[in-house]
Amino acid sequence: MINISSLYTGQENASDAVRYNKPTDPRDIRPIVVLNLTRRCNLRCLHCYSDSDGRRAPAELSTDEVRALLDDLANYGVKFVLFSGGEPLTRPDIFTLAAHAARQGLRVTLSTNGTLITPKVAQKIAEAGFSYVGISFDGLGSVNDFFRGAPGAFEQAKRGMHHLKPVGVRVGLRLTLTRHTVDDLDNVLRFVEEEPISRACFYHLAYSGRGAELHPDDLPVDKRRAAIDKLCAAAKRFFEMDLDKEILTVDNHSDGPYIYLKLLAENRVRAAAVRERLERHGGARTSSGVGLAEIDWEGRVHADQFSFQRVFGNIRLKPFSEIWSNPEDPHHVQLRDRLSHLNGRCVSCRFLPMCGGGLRSRAEAATGDPWAPDPSCLLTAAEIAE
Repeated sequence: MINISSLYTGQENASDAVRYNKPTDPRDIRPIVVLNLTRRCNLRCLHCYSDSDGRRAPAELSTDEVRALLDDLANYGVKFVLFSGGEPLTRPDIFTLAAHAARQGLRVTLSTNGTLITPKVAQKIAEAGFSYVGISFDGLGSVNDFFRGAPGAFEQAKRGMHHLKPVGVRVGLRLTLTRHTVDDLDNVLRFVEEEPISRACFYHLAYSGRGAELHPDDLPVDKRRAAIDKLCAAAKRFFEMDLDKEILTVDNHSDGPYIYLKLLAENRVRAAAVRERLERHGGARTSSGVGLAEIDWEGRVHADQFSFQRVFGNIRLKPFSEIWSNPEDPHHVQLRDRLSHLNGRCVSCRFLPMCGGGLRSRAEAATGDPWAPDPSCLLTAAEIAE
């Protein structure tokens, strides 16, 4: 994640201590774990990375298996677990599992489409100990409904969001930047400003699951840069208005150098501090396969939620802690030392210490080469060589 509010405006945030102060040795990093509890979903989104639908996977992890997994994560030193899917709220035992995770000292968050959050469900979310709920809105109104494959999905999700406020649960917006959503970005940002949204996460499209079908229609670099400019302007406006709202981007670490270059032209002192912070973090170098892990509904372990084609092991055969601390898969081993495997323009890029080479799963999906340059890089040839 790139916290635009923190980097561009200087807005303080407690999570920055976790994000920008990771150990230098990959073996000492405990990952944030995305736990895809189920493949089942009540919607059918165009860009779903897990290709979910209304069917429950026959080999889905049982309640006892997930409990044992959560115990292992806590004992291993993992601090953050994100419950996702499919639609995780379709699992009847989700509140039991969340409460168990919280008792083990895990900070558990929820990623949902929001349409199933009634007042009763919102109360259960609060009682189970979820610290944060991220709701997917891919545009407003009919734009969102088109992406979700369901008329009325936007209004249902909006109602769900409003049900969470009275029970004291923090809510965030999750949106994927595409040709459809960037054209309405101004209205989306007004929606963030006016609604009870504490964090807005803007994802760059990953070519995984049904999202692979959108690859040919992905954003060109000029529109991607224009979108980041708008997000920076909105973060600055929120900061000046003293609004407790964050804007972040996800799955494109070249956003960091791009923001640094913007600051270099506006505030060189601030730019120097941002450069130091980004280089200390390492970008993608400490992300997928290092500081981020994914476990799917059948117990298979992946580098992230966009890399289902690569399996590092299965928790039904070996505990996650052993799979992660002693990687045997060759690609997993390479991810721990990814800078030495990158090729193309990444090798000579002066911002490699900040970016870390971008999202490997997107590079592999686009080119067939897991070490090729990330096709969503924002930077020009002149900028990386200057």
